[in-house]
Amino acid sequence: MALQYGRPQLSIPGPSIMPDRVLNAMHRASPDIYEGELIDVTVSLYPDLKAVARTDGDVAIYIANGHGAWEAAICNTLSRGDKVLVINTGRFGEGWANMARALGVDTEILDFGQSAAVDPQIVAGRLGQDKAHDIKAIFTPQTDTASSVSNDIAGLRSAISDTGHPALFFVDCIASLGCERHEMDAWGVDVMVAGSQKGLMTPPGLSFVFFNEKAAAARKSAGLVSAYWDWVPRTRPEAYYQRFGGTAPTHHLFGLREALDMLVHEEGVSAAWARHERFARAIWAAVEAWAASGAFRLNVQNPAQRSHAVTTVLTGEDEGGRLRRWCKEKAGLTLGIGLGLSEPGTPEWDAVFRIGHMGHLNVPMVMGMIGTIDAGLKALGIAHGDGASETAARVISEHDFS
Repeated sequence: MALQYGRPQLSIPGPSIMPDRVLNAMHRASPDIYEGELIDVTVSLYPDLKAVARTDGDVAIYIANGHGAWEAAICNTLSRGDKVLVINTGRFGEGWANMARALGVDTEILDFGQSAAVDPQIVAGRLGQDKAHDIKAIFTPQTDTASSVSNDIAGLRSAISDTGHPALFFVDCIASLGCERHEMDAWGVDVMVAGSQKGLMTPPGLSFVFFNEKAAAARKSAGLVSAYWDWVPRTRPEAYYQRFGGTAPTHHLFGLREALDMLVHEEGVSAAWARHERFARAIWAAVEAWAASGAFRLNVQNPAQRSHAVTTVLTGEDEGGRLRRWCKEKAGLTLGIGLGLSEPGTPEWDAVFRIGHMGHLNVPMVMGMIGTIDAGLKALGIAHGDGASETAARVISEHDFS
């Protein structure tokens, strides 16, 4: 007998749960794409996107996933043969590096493993060796969605600045924007990329490249600029269609407008950050309770280096896979696969699972997810410590809900 009848819950680290309000905003006939409401809605998005990113710079919107934002950021600032330093703390730094390499960019990876954040002083040391300033840009994720490592962007920027190195500073916020504190201007980020499907609570299909004046100046000499990825017509259009390189992503724009109303104008970005932190701490407490007996453990041991949007959990042998399947098939809860920490088909593949806790979440959803995992552990006879739900509830109860 299955118990999953009712509304299922998607707890993977993106796409995140779509609010009914966002879905309802998209459930409409096709609009006029030349004048009227759609144009007004589109123009209204830019100030709110910049409010989430905490920037006075520009933002270009692309009809693409996060990989499209990666490519757009590269093409608008670099040329073939340029050198970049990519900081990897999981899987997605490496992915960005591979894309740059395929575009003809000389790519060096500084790898910090899969369970700890970047050490800013090691980065500073590498930049100190670059006396000729051959390195044109530094890439890093704020949160790596595979490992759930969260990097100290402000600390990294400070270390880079202390070296006096002029390289552009690129940050991938695809998993973190709207979920974790990001202060693009205050932290000195030159280029930041994000997607619609995680903290911004809109279906996959839109990506964003935020950039400041320093990055805009690099665009003038970038040899990789292409007609489609060029951010100039998207941010300085002579005609509306240029904002999207052609036909607008009409229904995504209506959905994003509703999502930004919820995030920026109703909850508030700082309050959303606090909510995500509280839920993350509750989930960590639950995992630590399970870890008291058995093979469970958090992939990132230092709480200061853990994401507030996704948690990667290591288990024994096939326990993660068995648990994921039970939760989905028996209870209607979908957890994330162990992306990037192992290869499909290997024994390690099912020894990892990820919990996505980003975007449209409240207490019943988080506590229901924890309770469902706990039930699955018991149903499958997987060794685990007790008290996960009680511990998580105590953490949530400490939040100031006034």
